[in-house]
Amino acid sequence: MSSPEDPKGAEAPQGEGASSPDLLKSENGHPAEPHISYEPVTDASRSTSSTALVPAAKGGGGGGSTPPPPPPDSEDDGEEGGMLRMSFLEHLEELRSRILRAIGGVGVAFIISLTFCNELWHIVSAPAVGALKTLHYKGLYGGDPGLIQIAPMDYFNIVWVKLPILTAIFIASPWILYQVWGFIAPGLYKRERRWAAPFVISSAGLFVAGGLFGYFVAFRYGLTFLLGLGQSYSVTPMVSMVEYFDLFVDVILGIGLIFEMPVLIFFLTLLHIASPSFLIRHSRYAILAITIIAAIVTPTPDIFNMMLFAVPMCGLFYLGIFASYLLVLHREHKKFPWRPVLKWGGSSLLIVGIVAYFVLARHGYHFVTHWPFLTR
Repeated sequence: MSSPEDPKGAEAPQGEGASSPDLLKSENGHPAEPHISYEPVTDASRSTSSTALVPAAKGGGGGGSTPPPPPPDSEDDGEEGGMLRMSFLEHLEELRSRILRAIGGVGVAFIISLTFCNELWHIVSAPAVGALKTLHYKGLYGGDPGLIQIAPMDYFNIVWVKLPILTAIFIASPWILYQVWGFIAPGLYKRERRWAAPFVISSAGLFVAGGLFGYFVAFRYGLTFLLGLGQSYSVTPMVSMVEYFDLFVDVILGIGLIFEMPVLIFFLTLLHIASPSFLIRHSRYAILAITIIAAIVTPTPDIFNMMLFAVPMCGLFYLGIFASYLLVLHREHKKFPWRPVLKWGGSSLLIVGIVAYFVLARHGYHFVTHWPFLTR
């Protein structure tokens, strides 16, 4: 308690000889209440604190105050490292760099492809020659059938320019996809950038698998069907190498892009645009669209050969749904039961394969190493 003459209480002396506040005595001998002095905030300290006064050091010495800790970073998003900040010009520079690198990779693959132009042309023209031989057509002078060169520059443009470019795109597709990922990666969080290797491997693998499927299955069968349409009406086909190569590119690249369906579905889920439940609910529309596409690619009257295209496409669609489901489980910190699924799934596929084999064998079908791979 302070005395009546000094209602504000005894003020602690300042300087080196000041006593601690708990040892101060009032005039009546009773211990005085602890006293804490306050120092005014200077202009330098006002920028780091929102209060008007700051408690002084307990020792009573001047200038010994400890500044408050800095405020937490409000931009911390809780992820394992935020996305990189880039200006608009830096984005343009990055885009220019990635495009030049992709073109450089295609250029190297193009130079390599130039050394195998004739061998590549034999591979590309093999479906046409095989279809003409299957339909028992003859060449212009009674020899083996083949493609027709109409303009003088057709062979040079196709074999030495367009074909190496197409081959270079297929060879350099992993490098091109890596550059695409490298451009969009700065806008992703560190945890999301870990998908780089799976993205490049799966995208390039599916694209190449689609091209191989189109070459060995879709293109060969479709060409045989189209060239045989007029055979019963005394129509002899003369296939230009230019028209044939354009059709070849459309089919191979088109089916290669269709095989990217699982990757597309996965990234739609990654960007929260679609979900596995949404895709399952609307799967009937996807199956209808796939069936229409299969009917266009294989204009045949029999359902069996149309299913050769529709079934793989439907399988790719559900493969994409499964990949998106795994992504959702990863977000929810759950694990997929791989062991029981592989056990029962493998057993079911084995049983279905055995049953299908006996059914086909009973109806006189057997597998061969050439197209159509299943004959009677």
